Amino acid sequence: MTKETFTFQAEVGKILDIVAHSLYSEKEVFLRELISNASDACDKLRYAAISDSSLMDNKSDFKIEIEANKKDKILILKDNGIGMSKEELIESLGTIAKSGTQAFMETLKNKDEKEVQSSLIGQFGVGFYSAFMVSDSITVESKKAGSSEAWSWTSDGKGSFEIDSIKKDDVGTKVILSISTKDKEYLDADRIETIVKKYSDHIAQPVSLKSSKKDEEDKVLNNASALWTRDKKDITSDQYKEFYHHVGMAYDDPWLTLHNKAEGLISYINLLFIPSNRPYDLFNPDRKANLKLYVRRVFITDDCEGLIPPYLRFVKGIIDTDDIDLNVSREMLQNNPVVAKIKSAIIKRVISELKKKANKEPEEFAKFWDAFGAVLKEGIHEDFTNRDKILEVCRFKSSESDKLISLDDYVSRMKDGQEKIYYVSGEDENKLSQSPHLEGFKAKGIEVIYMTDPVDEFWLPSVGKFSEKDFQSITKGGAELDKIKSDKKSKEKKKDNKNIDKLIASIKVALGDEVKEVKTSDRLTDSAVCLVAGEGDMDMHLEKLLKQHQQIDSTSQKILEVNPDHPLIKDLLKIVNNDNDKQVFDDASWLLLDQARIIEGQPVSDPNKFAKRMNTLLQKGIGL
Repeated sequence: MTKETFTFQAEVGKILDIVAHSLYSEKEVFLRELISNASDACDKLRYAAISDSSLMDNKSDFKIEIEANKKDKILILKDNGIGMSKEELIESLGTIAKSGTQAFMETLKNKDEKEVQSSLIGQFGVGFYSAFMVSDSITVESKKAGSSEAWSWTSDGKGSFEIDSIKKDDVGTKVILSISTKDKEYLDADRIETIVKKYSDHIAQPVSLKSSKKDEEDKVLNNASALWTRDKKDITSDQYKEFYHHVGMAYDDPWLTLHNKAEGLISYINLLFIPSNRPYDLFNPDRKANLKLYVRRVFITDDCEGLIPPYLRFVKGIIDTDDIDLNVSREMLQNNPVVAKIKSAIIKRVISELKKKANKEPEEFAKFWDAFGAVLKEGIHEDFTNRDKILEVCRFKSSESDKLISLDDYVSRMKDGQEKIYYVSGEDENKLSQSPHLEGFKAKGIEVIYMTDPVDEFWLPSVGKFSEKDFQSITKGGAELDKIKSDKKSKEKKKDNKNIDKLIASIKVALGDEVKEVKTSDRLTDSAVCLVAGEGDMDMHLEKLLKQHQQIDSTSQKILEVNPDHPLIKDLLKIVNNDNDKQVFDDASWLLLDQARIIEGQPVSDPNKFAKRMNTLLQKGIGL
């Protein structure tokens, strides 16, 4: 069969360039990536052989071998894992991800080198391509378990690769690197041993270096035992870190490491990590948790939906149990009672550790919350069983604090007469802090929580209350601030109620059906007007979100609240009974409504009329 030449995807070419020139701070990690791939191949064959023993081909021991030829500048890494077919070679080594690569490349624009490192590693299986940092060319020879055919893949990493059929007796994969002259240090036996011990000591398969002398045995370079099976006291922080890089396909350091062994009715070991950095695709609906399930040290699957809930999808690591049959299918796992019990225990463990961190190291916890808080809050809506525990861990920004607060913090600071937990929803904390709805609350020192994540709009209605206190949006219904005692001294304002009822009625007549109601406000101190939702209506921010996502066709009418102490409103009071100024009054009423809409991020009802009214009143003002 003749060789076939293929061109890399355009995006692969770009990523190869990034890998070769700026991705890794240390070139030596290429060996870690190749060993990690070989280890995964061995795990996959071990699992596949559970249901089809013929795939093992009478072999029992998995191994990874390294051979260095200084004379020819060749480095070879060989495994006896599952191997790859022709199609898998093309798909795995000729493309990076099946979809979304171009979109991902867009996210790398305008990022510095360090940001690119943390964003790219592990996202699309780029580890193999790191070998091009030290190689002029790479050849991969592979034979898939259960197949009689073998294939080679060859490329210099500059735009194309070749596929050819070859003769290969043993199952597995051989990676042949033609080491560049400037990187010949990676052919030195001591250098190779140092790298393997540094990065791959935890690999379950023995990694051996082939002796260059006939009378010497090959040297095993690693400890060759699964890290999670060792005692915690025997594992260093660096070993945990490198295992995290391996199992989590990540380049950042773990923010939190959870390693424990459970014994009893169900026995299992978990070694879990919470990352420091948020993956770029964390909110992608297709994203799955990076958690691997082992049964008696045998890899089963990394696609077990029932092992961890979606709201903990940022957790990475492994679960190893003795209490599941080795030949269990992935479909059976989803309904397995043992998996369900392990899942329940893992959830409690993670939330418990997060709570400890939040209470003991609030500044460190703030970093976690910034990265993953919005995802964790999904659990309030999705997981009724653990809802209260998650709420205890949740942190929020507020109008009265520069630091994150808990709901317990809020309740402990509530004023005398305050019966509700007040919040305001929106996408931007800075904009929320300037909302006219906040004015009366700030004046009385009443704390308001900022709800800035879209998921807040969904868990708040389902939870309803915390510590027997109802949640209340300050953009909805009456504020009832007069019932709450304040510890802030405020000047008593003279209230001129003369004609105020007439003013309110006249504004309503001028605006007609554009508003549900016009009423005086006890929440405004500096602004003239604001819009609020009716007591039984949907929260304004939620309504806006649903409208944007075409979940509703139209929005409800709003209540226009008027501040009777504002100078502009007092001026309107002077002309409300003057028929000669009716047009001015009507124009001012409409401009007040449009002003309130603009503040809420809503469009004015009629831009042309808005401009004409504005020009008319400006002319009158300038002409005075």
